[in-house]
Amino acid sequence: MREILTEKNLLKILVIDDHESVLSGTLNVLRKHFSDAELITATTARNALEQLTILEHKPDLVVMDLSIPEHPDTTAKPETGVQLLRTLMKEYPHLNIVVQSANVRTLVRIRPDIDSHKGGFTVADKSLSTQEMLTRVDWALQGLTHTKDIKGIHSGLEVKPEWLRMLTLAFGEGLQDRTIAERMCISERMVRHYWSKLQDALDVYPEEGRNIRIQTEMRAREEGLID
Repeated sequence: MREILTEKNLLKILVIDDHESVLSGTLNVLRKHFSDAELITATTARNALEQLTILEHKPDLVVMDLSIPEHPDTTAKPETGVQLLRTLMKEYPHLNIVVQSANVRTLVRIRPDIDSHKGGFTVADKSLSTQEMLTRVDWALQGLTHTKDIKGIHSGLEVKPEWLRMLTLAFGEGLQDRTIAERMCISERMVRHYWSKLQDALDVYPEEGRNIRIQTEMRAREEGLID
C-alpha cells in the first residue's frame, strides 16, 4: 500500500524564477513527476529567503534560475542568483539544489562553494529536455553532484574572490586601477598583481596591436566571470 504522506514528510520543493511562463512550466513538470509534492514559489531573491525563513520544515529541494531580481523593483541579473546561491549553500549546507538556467556558466564564480556543498547539486540548462531536467532533479534529491555542464569548472580555471571583485569594479563600474585600489583597500601595485594573475589564469598575454584589458574583459565574459 502506498504510504500516505503527512505534512511533515511531504516532499517540499521551492521553485525560484521571475518569468511567469517559465515558472508555470516548471511547476507543471514537477507536479506530474511528484504528484504528492508541496510546491512553493518565489520570484525574487529576497522573496526566496523570506520563504525559507518562515517555513517550519525546510524544502527538500530548491529549483532556481540564476537571472533573477533582488526584489520586484530591480532588474534580473545572473549575479543576483549567484549571490543567493552562495547564501543558500552557506545557511543550508545540506539543501538539495537544481540550478535551471541559461546562465549556468556563471557558476564558475562560486566553484569552491559548490565543491564543499554537502547537499545534492545539479545543473539543468534550460535547453535540456523535460526528461533530462527531471533526471537532474532526481539526482539532486539523491544527494548527488553533477556540474559537468559548467564551462570552466572542470577546465582547471581557478579564480579568486578578489579577482572577481576587481573585474566587477573595472568592467561593471568602469573604475581605473587607482580607484579600484581605494575601493578594495589595497595598493595599486596589488591591483596590477591581480590583473597579472587573472590574465595568466585566462591565458591572456600581451600581443602587439591588441589591448590586453579589452582581451581580458572578453575572456572573462566568455568564462562567465562577469555578466
